[in-house]
Amino acid sequence: MIRFLADASLRDAIVSGCLRREPAIDFLSAHEANLAGVPDPDMLALAAAEGRIPVTSDFRTMPRHFGELLEAGGSSAGVFLVKHAYTGGRRN
Repeated sequence: MIRFLADASLRDAIVSGCLRREPAIDFLSAHEANLAGVPDPDMLALAAAEGRIPVTSDFRTMPRHFGELLEAGGSSAGVFLVKHAYTGGRRN
């Protein structure tokens, strides 16, 4: 099973929406993981140690930190970058 870890920049509504749509998904929120104030490199290390894919909306610094993790010999299945957008309604 694929496991995910939301960082503190990701809106809780995204995590809860994913879980509503697919209750079996293993998606740990930043709140559940106590990630408030945790630096990106530490969050990435935690995700890697727990076998989780990081999910973030931090387009500014996370790609650089993810690249640094890989350059330092770390491993990860990837990182999901999610753009926050309001569509004004629900899409199906």
